[in-house]
Amino acid sequence: MISGRSFAGWYRHRLVWVAVILLAVSAGTVVLANRADPKAEPADLQAQIVARMRTTLEQADPGQHQHAGHGTPQGAGTEKPPVICGVRVYGFEPAGATAFADVRKIYGFHLCGIAEQKRPWNVAVKLAGPLIMDMSTDPPGIQVVEATAEVRFVDRLREMFPPAYATMAQQEALGAAEMADLRRRYDTAAKS
Repeated sequence: MISGRSFAGWYRHRLVWVAVILLAVSAGTVVLANRADPKAEPADLQAQIVARMRTTLEQADPGQHQHAGHGTPQGAGTEKPPVICGVRVYGFEPAGATAFADVRKIYGFHLCGIAEQKRPWNVAVKLAGPLIMDMSTDPPGIQVVEATAEVRFVDRLREMFPPAYATMAQQEALGAAEMADLRRRYDTAAKS
């Protein structure tokens, strides 16, 4: 026969184990749900912005982000060589955005190389400079900072960029890690 005291102890432990099992199943469900979409965007907003900026520039026609009227080379035949870009984000608007869907403008820098077959980085056609991406359009609009006969580059930069980002754009380009990644990806694309 089971005494009242041992039954209460057994029953209490049984509820603890049920709670532990439910907690484990819930945690497992959350982990599986988060892994269900392998192409899910990075959780970090800055990483999402960098990834989207790079992808947009690499998929855009080079004419959309070329500078000073330089022509871009065409590959053999009708196939265009890939564009490989490195980017740096100076900031975005609205500045208080916490989700990528809320970002309307991105201010940053790009350095892209046209990866013609067997053309080393040092002699590749490059497209570089500060730019603004308008994320409210599809595809995103790309506006590069360019000097004109009447307006110097630095003055045009100050016209287009908020003061804090304009100052950064005058001093900073790509970081060492982004530049190393850009060179590695360019070398891979130019070999094929």
